[in-house]
Amino acid sequence: MRHLLFSAFFALLPIAAPAGFPPKPAAPATVVEKPATPAQKAGPAAKLTTPKIPAPKLVEPRLSVARSGVATRPRVALTFDACMGQADERILSTLVRERIPATIFVTARWLRKNPQAIQIFLQNLDLFDIENHGQNHIPAVDVPTLIYGIAAAGSSEAVYQEVAGGAAAMQAAGFSAPRWFRGSTAKYDASAIHQIRDMGYRIAGYSLNGDDGSLLGAGAAEKRIAAAKDGDVVIAHINQPTHAAGEGVARALLALKKRGVEFVRLSDVEGLGNDDTTQ
Repeated sequence: MRHLLFSAFFALLPIAAPAGFPPKPAAPATVVEKPATPAQKAGPAAKLTTPKIPAPKLVEPRLSVARSGVATRPRVALTFDACMGQADERILSTLVRERIPATIFVTARWLRKNPQAIQIFLQNLDLFDIENHGQNHIPAVDVPTLIYGIAAAGSSEAVYQEVAGGAAAMQAAGFSAPRWFRGSTAKYDASAIHQIRDMGYRIAGYSLNGDDGSLLGAGAAEKRIAAAKDGDVVIAHINQPTHAAGEGVARALLALKKRGVEFVRLSDVEGLGNDDTTQ
């Protein structure tokens, strides 16, 4: 009887797998598959795209003045942009002290911050032509775009306001009505050029970039401007007194004078620009 009880007890115990044999795998779980969604059936979702607006065709007009034709006395027109910030006294004082004529393009923003420079200009109108650089230093392009990271005017109405607002600020400061316009970045599209011309302006391009937006070093700016040729229109900046370029610009003015250069303002001689900017 005892033998039968022990046999029944051991018969109820689980039997371990012999060493070296893998355990019996568990029964697989039942997986309930969900029906595929329409997007999954269609494959990867298509990316949403915004229609691209074609970039406008921009021009950066050239401008030159009538040459003197005299090798020892080349004719050069100095033009300076006063965009924002403060007047660069290194350049301004050199122009006044050396009696060097120049054309200065001012914005309404710059005029508001530089009353002392305005008085110097008004006291030296035999040296300086003050012309229109716009109201808020916005590129005169009538379609939305970015130029050097600056948002363009973006419409014909905004181009008009940029030009007309700059002129109004100049006259409020005591200057004559401007005859030349140069927009921020000096880039335009064709329709904006025609609009500005219809407002009675000639558009001031250039032939020699003297300071790369006042970003050149002093030595590079000096070398570039000092090499100006007969008929060149130089563009540089007179609103960055903390930049090294201004020091080089001032030195270049002295070098040009020593060469015997004939300095002229844009109102002094005939200027010829491309892209329908002066004719």
